[in-house]
Amino acid sequence: MALSDWPNAVAHVDADCFFAACELARSPKLRGRPVCVMSSQDACIVAKTYDAKAVGIHTGMPVWEAKKLLPHAVYIPADFAYYGQISDKLFAILARFTPEVEVYSIDEAFIGLNGIRSLWRKSFSEIAENIRNTVKSEVGITVSIGISLTKTLAKIASDIHKPDGSMLVAGRDIHSFLAAIKIKDIPGIGRNRQALLHKFHIFTAADYTRADPAFVQRLLGKSGMDLWHELRGMPIFPLESANRLPKSMARTASLGRVTAQRDVIAAHLTHHTTRLVAELVNKQYLAQGLTVFLTLKSFASQAVETRFADPSANIFDFSRAVRDALTQLYQPDELYRGCGVVATEIRPVEARSLDLFGKVDNDERNERLMSAVDKLNRKYGNHTVLMLAAMPAVKKKKGPRFWLPMFEAR
Repeated sequence: MALSDWPNAVAHVDADCFFAACELARSPKLRGRPVCVMSSQDACIVAKTYDAKAVGIHTGMPVWEAKKLLPHAVYIPADFAYYGQISDKLFAILARFTPEVEVYSIDEAFIGLNGIRSLWRKSFSEIAENIRNTVKSEVGITVSIGISLTKTLAKIASDIHKPDGSMLVAGRDIHSFLAAIKIKDIPGIGRNRQALLHKFHIFTAADYTRADPAFVQRLLGKSGMDLWHELRGMPIFPLESANRLPKSMARTASLGRVTAQRDVIAAHLTHHTTRLVAELVNKQYLAQGLTVFLTLKSFASQAVETRFADPSANIFDFSRAVRDALTQLYQPDELYRGCGVVATEIRPVEARSLDLFGKVDNDERNERLMSAVDKLNRKYGNHTVLMLAAMPAVKKKKGPRFWLPMFEAR
């Protein structure tokens, strides 16, 4: 185990019930009531407050089932553009406390704290409290913070005193801390690994760290050894605070019902494609690859991968690829329950190649079009402007004010 209390210091900052908390921040009158956030087609639960969780509602549960369990809860359609804005505010606050901020997901981050006590002339506990209070007052949501020697320990610690709490695990406290942590609560230990470790009488994180490293290597390989070192206070996973490109970006959802109707599936794919391209344009990314998949009634998935000749964020390049993929995937005698699109091989917009035939100018015009659509939807609501082909995927109660025909900006 670590020989000193703080040879290294990293914090994991995790927003509490993030999507639901964003809705409560936007509508304070909902405080005190159970709130469930639904997927874009109102098909399943994507987030819930703690009181909704307490009665058995979980992420991925069908909305009809949740309403049977908790009919008096408030059910709200997800607004991911709004959640992204709140996320940006959260990370901007973290950057005030330390220049080392690794964005881990939309609602959590790792931050480097080496030397930060001297900068702020405060203890780690006081810094954590300041972060929580600043986020609460400026953003209107709460976060939980874990501070320890490694990212794995910090992530486990942040979950101990949820919501709106913090926990420090210094080097000399690691062993007693891990004795109370079950194997299933270690990040990277899934159900199968848990069952395997149980066979060898390894039930807690402390048991895991006491295991012979050669045994861990034979049982779980390199990833298991990385966790073994991290749990003992030896950092293996570095803080990656530089702006990193994501490996992929996806937009997927249930169809809201099981169907064999091609036009319904095509409409949902158009809706997902528009949202995906809008995010690429907004973040100034391009993608060279695109994966389109359909989920069958049996939950099996079928996919087609396309690779563009040049990195692109052109809605019409994406739409043509999606149309061709759907032609290959769709079988009229099958029933489908979901679909999605995944952009791969992400590149910065600066990676665009110059050309002599006007393609770049055309791409940039189409990207400006999507940027304008995205701004209108952010300002006036998610479904203010949509592609006409997406009409069957959007319910009337959330209908747009304007339909955008599928034409190319010239």
